[in-house]
Amino acid sequence: MDHDVYDLYDVQGASGVYNGMAAAELPVAWQKSRHSNSQGSCVEFARLPGGEVAVRNSRFPDGPALVYTRAEIEAMLLGVKDGEFDHLVG
Repeated sequence: MDHDVYDLYDVQGASGVYNGMAAAELPVAWQKSRHSNSQGSCVEFARLPGGEVAVRNSRFPDGPALVYTRAEIEAMLLGVKDGEFDHLVG
C-alpha cells in the first residue's frame, strides 16, 4: 500500500480516535455476535462517543482498531442483510 495513502487514514481526529490505534486505548464496551465461536475467532464492535463504530479482532484485543462512520457501518450491515457477502463464507 502506498504509504502516503495510508497516512490519510491514520490522521487523528478531534476526538483523539484514529484508524489503527490500539483497541485497548478505547474506553468502550466491546460487543461480539452471539453466533461467535468458542475459540474466540470473532469480530467485535464498539460504538464510540462521536457516533463512529470501532472494530477489532477478538483474538488480538490489544491490536489495532478500525474506525468507521455510522454511514459506512450502515451500508455494510445492509449489504450483509441482503446477502451480498454470502460468497465469502460459502
